[in-house]
Amino acid sequence: MSQHVISVTVENKPGVLARVSSLFARRGFNIHSLAVGPTEDPKLSRITLVVDGPAMEQIVKQLYKLVHTVKVTEHEPGAAVEREIMLVRVNADPKRRSEIFDAAGLFAAKAVDVAAGSIAFEISGDPGKLADFLELMRTYGIVSLVKSGRIVMARDAKGTTRKRRLKSA
Repeated sequence: MSQHVISVTVENKPGVLARVSSLFARRGFNIHSLAVGPTEDPKLSRITLVVDGPAMEQIVKQLYKLVHTVKVTEHEPGAAVEREIMLVRVNADPKRRSEIFDAAGLFAAKAVDVAAGSIAFEISGDPGKLADFLELMRTYGIVSLVKSGRIVMARDAKGTTRKRRLKSA
C-alpha cells in the first residue's frame, strides 16, 4: 500500500471534521496525519490527511458527496510543498551537550528547553528532514516526541524552481 496526501477544502461548519474522518474510518483507512486550519477565505478550512491505502479515487468521490466539501485534492509526490513541525526531547549528558547542539545545528533545530539531563528541540521542514533528524537524535536517547500533522500546498505550476533538499536545510 502506498501513502496518499489529500487536502479537503470545506466550509467552516460544526461536525465537518468528524464526518470527513469517519468516512476514512468506515472504509478501514488508518489516518497517519491530520491537520486542519484556515484558508485565505475565512469561511473555509483545509483538512490535510495522510493515509495508507490503495487508490483513493473512490474515497475522493465520496468526499465530494459530503455536504460541506468544496474541493478535494490528492497531491502527487513532489507536486506539493510539505511541512511538519516536531518537538523532541533527548537525553543530554553534560559531557555530550556541545556534540548534541552541533548535531542539531546541522538541521537548523532550535533548542526550546534545556534541563539538567535533557534538551528539547523544535524543528520544522519536510517529513524526510524530520525523519533524518529523529534518526540522528536516537543515538542520544529520545525522552519524548510530538509531531504536528502534515500540511501541504500545491506547487505553483508557473515558474516554480524546486529547491533541493539538503540534510542541513
